[in-house]
Amino acid sequence: MSQPLGPLRQQPASSELAKALGACRRAFIAIAMFSGMSNLLMLSGALFMLEVYDRVLPSRSVPTLVALLILVACLYAAQGVIDLIRSRILVRVGHSLDEAMSMRVYDAIVRLPLKIGAKGDGTQPIRDLDAVRGFLSGSGPIAFFDLPWMPVYLAICFLFHFLIGLTALVGTVILITLTVVTEVQTRHPTRSAAQFAAARNTLLEASRRNAEAITAMGMVGRISKHWNELNRNYVTASGRASDVGGGLGAMSKVLRMLLQSAILAVGAWLVINQQSTPGIIIAGSILGARALAPVDLAIANWRGFVGARQSWHRLSKLLGHLPPQTAPMPLKPPSHTLVVQNAAVAPPGQSKIVCQDVNFTLAAGKALGVIGPTASGKSSLARLLVGVWATGRGTVRLDGATLDQWSPEALGRHIGYVPQDVELFNGTVAQNISRFDDPPDPDAVIAAAQAAGVHDLIINLPDGYETMVGEQGSALSAGQAQRIALARALYRDPFLVVLDEPNSNLDAEGDEALTRAILGLRARGAITVVVAHRPSAIAGVDYILIMAKGRQQQFGPKEEILTRIAPTNAAPRALKVADQGGA
Repeated sequence: MSQPLGPLRQQPASSELAKALGACRRAFIAIAMFSGMSNLLMLSGALFMLEVYDRVLPSRSVPTLVALLILVACLYAAQGVIDLIRSRILVRVGHSLDEAMSMRVYDAIVRLPLKIGAKGDGTQPIRDLDAVRGFLSGSGPIAFFDLPWMPVYLAICFLFHFLIGLTALVGTVILITLTVVTEVQTRHPTRSAAQFAAARNTLLEASRRNAEAITAMGMVGRISKHWNELNRNYVTASGRASDVGGGLGAMSKVLRMLLQSAILAVGAWLVINQQSTPGIIIAGSILGARALAPVDLAIANWRGFVGARQSWHRLSKLLGHLPPQTAPMPLKPPSHTLVVQNAAVAPPGQSKIVCQDVNFTLAAGKALGVIGPTASGKSSLARLLVGVWATGRGTVRLDGATLDQWSPEALGRHIGYVPQDVELFNGTVAQNISRFDDPPDPDAVIAAAQAAGVHDLIINLPDGYETMVGEQGSALSAGQAQRIALARALYRDPFLVVLDEPNSNLDAEGDEALTRAILGLRARGAITVVVAHRPSAIAGVDYILIMAKGRQQQFGPKEEILTRIAPTNAAPRALKVADQGGA
C-alpha cells in the first residue's frame, strides 16, 4: 500500500502468509521430486546426440538409430507429462494460498480504514495477494527448483573434459552476476512504480465516485492534469524497471547463445587435437546451455519475482498490524441500558480529539436526539456509539459491558446504523435489508421494512423485494436508498439503533415514516440515537444532547432543553432546515 502503517502497533507474530504457504509443503516436495525427474530426463537429448555421433554414425547401424529414437521419444513424452504435472501443482499451490488468505485479506481491508483512516489505495492488499498467487502459479518458481541441478550439469561437462566444464562454469558465473545486478537495479524502480500505481488508482476511484461534481464544476481538466502527472510517474518508473529487466534478459540470452557456440568451438578444438569425440562436442554444448537455463529463466521472471516479493512484504506487514480477531465469550443480548462515560474519540490514524467529555445514560425504550452546528462532533459520536471508532478515553457500555467485549459480528446483531452517507450494495433489496444473510429471512425482512415504513414503496418497485439496487444503489433515488437503509438498520430488532441524518433525503412522507419508526423502536424497548439537522428527525425522541466544538454542552429531556435554549436564541443551527451537514 502507498501509505505507511505507522499509526498501527506491530503485533509480534510469524507471518500468516508463511504459515499458509507452509501448509503446501507436501506440494513443494512433490514439485521438487518432479523437478529432479525432469532435469534427469533433460539429459536425454545430450545423451542421444552423443550416441548418434559416437555409436550410430561410425557403425552405420539403422536398427540402433531406430531403437535410440524410440527410447528418446518415450523419455521426451515422460518429461512432458512430468512438466505438465509440475505446472499444475504450482497452480494448485497458488489457489490454495488464495483460498487460505483471501477472506483474511478482505477482513484486513475492511478493518484498515477503521485503524488508519481512508488513506491510500484500499484495494492494494487484494492485488498484492493476486500478485503472489500469480507468481506462484507461473513459471517463475520452476527456475528456483531447477537451480540446484546446475552443479549436476556442470559436473557432467567437466566429466566430458575439463575445458568444456570450465567454459560452462565461466558462463554460469557471468549469468549469476547478471542476476544479482538485475535484483539491485530493479528493486527501487519496481517499488516506485507500485507506489505511483496505488496513488493513481486512488485518484481514479475518487474521480469515478465524484464524476457528477467534478463535471458540473468544471474540474475535469484540472483533476485529469493531476492524474496525468501520477500516471506519467508510474509509466516512467515501470518503464525503467522494464528497461533494466529487459536489457539484462537480452544480455543473458545472447550470453547463452555465445556460450553454446563457445562450447562447440572448444569441443571442436579438442577433437582436432584428438582429445575428444564429435559426440561430446554436441552433448557438451547442449548440457552447457541447459546448465544456464534456470538462471536465464530466473532473469526472465525476475520482475515478477520482485513484484511478488514486495507484495508479500506489504501483506505480511498489514496482517501483522491487524491480527485475526478472537471471539470473546458470548454475552447475553443487551436489553437495559446504554451508558457513555467521559467518552472521547479521534478519527482513525489521527491524534486530534474531535469529540470529548460526553456523558449520558439511556434506558431501554428511550430515544436521544443529538443536535449541534456543523463540525460539532455529532457524526463522530455516532461512530463511537456503534463501535466503528474506538474510544480514545472513557467508555461506551451496553448493559455494563464495553463494546470491545463483543466480537464485531456479535455486536452487529444488536446494533442498527444508518450512516450519514448511505450506500447500498449491489444485490436485491431483500439482500440489502437482511444485511446479506444467506439465505435472507423473509419474515424478518418484511418486518424490518414495515417498521421502517418502506414496505409499500418496495412492493411497488419493478421486482419488489427482488429488485436489484445496482452498484452503490444506483437504481434507486437517494430517498429510496435512505429508507431502505433504515429498514436494514431495523433488521432483526437490534437493541441500539443509531441514525445519522436519517432524513437528509426524505420528503414529508419519509419524515412521517421515520418518526413512526422511532416511536416503534421505543415501544419495543430499543434505544435510539438520532443525529439531526432537521426538526422532523427528532420529533419522536424524548432526550436532547447538544454538541458544540467537539464537546457535550447540554443533555436532558427534550422539552426542558428546547425551552431552556429558545429564549436566548441559542437554539443550535442544527434545527434549521437550511443547515447542510454534520461533522
